[in-house]
Amino acid sequence: MNSEPRRRLEDLLDREIELARSLAATLAAEKSALTGDSPEAVEANAAEKIRILGTIEKLEADRRALWSGPDSTGLAASIVERWRALLQLMAGCRTANEVNGHIIHVRQHQVRQLIDIVRGGPAITYDSQGKTMAKALRALARA
Repeated sequence: MNSEPRRRLEDLLDREIELARSLAATLAAEKSALTGDSPEAVEANAAEKIRILGTIEKLEADRRALWSGPDSTGLAASIVERWRALLQLMAGCRTANEVNGHIIHVRQHQVRQLIDIVRGGPAITYDSQGKTMAKALRALARA
């Protein structure tokens, strides 16, 4: 690989790595917001995550146009090192995003249970063996 395309590829990978670090920080902030009580913080972090992912996608398209194959033969060690760092960062981001998705799922389930209780639907409780059971309750409010 010539020095100019190599330098451009290194620069692209460096920018992607920096964005992946920003994404990791945003995902950590999103996790904190999801376990907190500020819907505005959740919304702001989600918007930032989407913005960063859009930028990463654009850089990825540029990188693919510059480097058309996964074969590392003939690539400078600096590019291979950057590539591995990027893959590792993005794997961490994927895991963090999955954790945040799980938190969202749990929160949605909790909200549905609370709404059911307010509406007078069955509340989910546990018996002495740890199995779930529904227990009918009276509605807390009637319209």
